[in-house]
Amino acid sequence: MGNWIVTSAWPYVNGVPHLGTLVGSVLSADVFARYLRMRGNRVVFVSGSDEHGTVIEIEARRRGLEPRSFTDQAHEYILRVWNMWNISFDNYTRTESEVHRDFVRSFLLDVEKRGYIETREQLVAWCPQDKQYLPDRFVSGTCPYCGYDDARGDQCDRCGRILDADALVNPACAFCGSRPVFLVRKHWFFRLDKLSGDLLEWLANHRLLRDNVKSFSLSWVRSGLEPRSLTRDTRWGIEAPFEGAGDRTIYVWFDALLGYISATKEYFVRTGNPDLWEALWTDPKTMTAYFIGKDNIPFHAIILPALIIASGRGYKLPDLISATEYLLYEGEKFSKSRRVGVWADEALEIVGEVDYWRYALMRMRPEDRDASFKWSEFVRMVNSELNDDIGNFIHRTLTLIWRYFDGAVPGLGRVDDTDLEVLRALEKHWSLYTQYMDRAEIRQATDSIVELARLGNQYITKKAPWFRVREDVEDVKTTLHICFRLGLTIAVMLYPITPKSAETLLKTMGVETDGGLVVRDSPVELIRDGHRIREPRVVFSKIPREVVSALLDPEKREKLLRNAREKVNALRPEALRF
Repeated sequence: MGNWIVTSAWPYVNGVPHLGTLVGSVLSADVFARYLRMRGNRVVFVSGSDEHGTVIEIEARRRGLEPRSFTDQAHEYILRVWNMWNISFDNYTRTESEVHRDFVRSFLLDVEKRGYIETREQLVAWCPQDKQYLPDRFVSGTCPYCGYDDARGDQCDRCGRILDADALVNPACAFCGSRPVFLVRKHWFFRLDKLSGDLLEWLANHRLLRDNVKSFSLSWVRSGLEPRSLTRDTRWGIEAPFEGAGDRTIYVWFDALLGYISATKEYFVRTGNPDLWEALWTDPKTMTAYFIGKDNIPFHAIILPALIIASGRGYKLPDLISATEYLLYEGEKFSKSRRVGVWADEALEIVGEVDYWRYALMRMRPEDRDASFKWSEFVRMVNSELNDDIGNFIHRTLTLIWRYFDGAVPGLGRVDDTDLEVLRALEKHWSLYTQYMDRAEIRQATDSIVELARLGNQYITKKAPWFRVREDVEDVKTTLHICFRLGLTIAVMLYPITPKSAETLLKTMGVETDGGLVVRDSPVELIRDGHRIREPRVVFSKIPREVVSALLDPEKREKLLRNAREKVNALRPEALRF
């Protein structure tokens, strides 16, 4: 048993999260947090709404709202969405939280005192046509490193390099397209360059970072770090705490990165243990996990560790950074403006069983390369894997135990070579599942679930207990005992991924989960002497035929998606309506 802080990247509240956001951060983090709790760890799972910056200012103005009114609406609705998706946050907060605002200002003053913040003259983009300063993301142009012609002023989405807006070739205002002018302004800079040696040592010696995170970050640091602008000429944000900063605010990325720590603090303050958060964050035995998309690697593997080191507060550096590749939608990039993709609330209007979505998205999770959400795959995963392979095997097993042994799980009797082979495979797949889950390689772990279910169906068909019960009851007892072990293990494996469905399965199998399921060694430990099951009932069912027909036909699908979008859009607050 250990202590874990699990975090997901803070979703920006300018829109309802889409399926790609879920896979890249929130849902993956939830599955991992649930898995850790299931293995007996103490977990604090935190995140929050990222609500500062000019994006929100502009969007609020467009809708005739004040920024705080806009983000109040958005934050409350997104909280409801997470509840619909059964996300088990211990604290989902916001960057407007007073605890967060005070923490950020205090933290950055410590960084300044230790000599890692300085003032510099900076060229800031000003759009003469719109008569406003343009934060980095609102200047577009050609990346000076890779030539990508739609890079933004803070980062190139193709090569991942962090940029300055004035370094872009042919810069343009993202709103009106006109060429901005660059004015000299005094700003506060984080001396990232002074931390190169510390970062290189930490990255080089890190044993848990995945290759895509480690190699990218090492290359980025070795290429030379530059001071990063810490303040912005925006009104909507956390006021810079530095002397003479005037109306400048903290750049939203520095603001949100520190939210992982402040959200933990807020959780313990709220639960009446205000002194525990710092002990947790400064304990070298505490493990920390971050779930992000690959475009956020520099911020979490370089800037956040640099901030922590620079503060001198002794907070734990990241242990596990799970950075997914991109989830596309039928081969295209998710796009709110072009209405490409499916959003979290729309998904549940189309197919209402949230566990079907949770399962399919973890099966599609892009861990090694970009992957595409395809409706044909979604249908196959639900109807063939979850219903036919998994649900059918478990239901067959429980029905036979109920029919032949009045619900009493038979003991393991005489075993033959086939039985031993299945038992060895069961042990192997449980071991593989835990190894992959320990590393947050969730999609890889789900392979073991499907393979065990298919093995179980092959095994029970080969042994045919419905034929042998009259001639060799001892063999039938062994067969159904082994099948029960297989089914129980599958249900335990599913517990972090499809929690409601797995809980129903486990209760039917005679395993109570009201206090939370804990499996320290193996699911076999859940089988008691005289173990009994409850009357079996079907847990998984196929997506209705008429819905499948609509999802697989492009014309019908477009109509179905449009109807779902119109329905949920009417329920969204003004701030989030398309």
